[in-house]
Amino acid sequence: MLAALSSTCRPRPTVLRLATVAANNDWYRVPRSVATRYMSSATPPQPNQQPPRVPTTAAPLPLRATSTTNIGSEATVVSSSPGTPSHIPAAAAKTDLRENIYTIPNMMSFARLASTPVLGYLIVQGHHSAALGLFAASAVTDMLDGYIARTFNMTSVLGTILDPMADKVLMTTLTVSLGMAGMIPGPMAALIIGRDVGLVLASFVIRYKSLPPPKTFARYWDFSLVSAEVHPTLVSKANTALQLVYVGAALAAPTIPLVGALWAGYGTALQWTVATTTVWSGLSYVLSKDAVKYVNQAAASKEQP
Repeated sequence: MLAALSSTCRPRPTVLRLATVAANNDWYRVPRSVATRYMSSATPPQPNQQPPRVPTTAAPLPLRATSTTNIGSEATVVSSSPGTPSHIPAAAAKTDLRENIYTIPNMMSFARLASTPVLGYLIVQGHHSAALGLFAASAVTDMLDGYIARTFNMTSVLGTILDPMADKVLMTTLTVSLGMAGMIPGPMAALIIGRDVGLVLASFVIRYKSLPPPKTFARYWDFSLVSAEVHPTLVSKANTALQLVYVGAALAAPTIPLVGALWAGYGTALQWTVATTTVWSGLSYVLSKDAVKYVNQAAASKEQP
């Protein structure tokens, strides 16, 4: 009796094959007439009888969604897309701050930065009139980029770094070129260059310390990744203006007679004034606590006293 009941309840092989096809989502391969005939002829299961298990080899459909979950105190990005890691730490993504760096003031600062080699070449070759014109254009863009950034809300953290960097590169190029041409004393040129080189090296250190982890080479040179702000001190601004007047007067003296006469009478006094403010401004960055501010508070608490 048990054998008869087992043979009665056992599904037919054709029905098993159709069930396997259904599990694999391949019903479109079976004609409707064949499916209807064989499914209607299948023996329905008896009460209290479990339906037969049909093995399937169909792989689960890949999930495309990406979600975020908290494990302990650290957020984790969970992604089930094929070919990507299942868990990606999101602690660094939380601290990354990005901004639009393609603004008009930043472009003006970059243009001023790129024009400095041409300016140095003109000075060394003795083209004083062309060099003076290019220097005047650089001075105008130096005044306009700050005005445009404040007026049209185009300020950026990169601008606080790029603008003074362009000024320092311009000043260094002018100083080296004028020193090579014998238009300013060598010790004065060495003092100005030494201060600017020290500030540039300090900026590299500050960038590394303020960069949120992971500290990779690509992230270090990604200037859209905000890490620190540099605020020039008052004495540094005064020193920059005096240096520009000093090198500008030295550059214009051979071309403009009036400037040449003033340079002959007051050039030495201006030189000592610039030397004093150069040393003072360099010390102000070291002694002032407001000159450099880390944007990432976690890095600031670890690196700054």
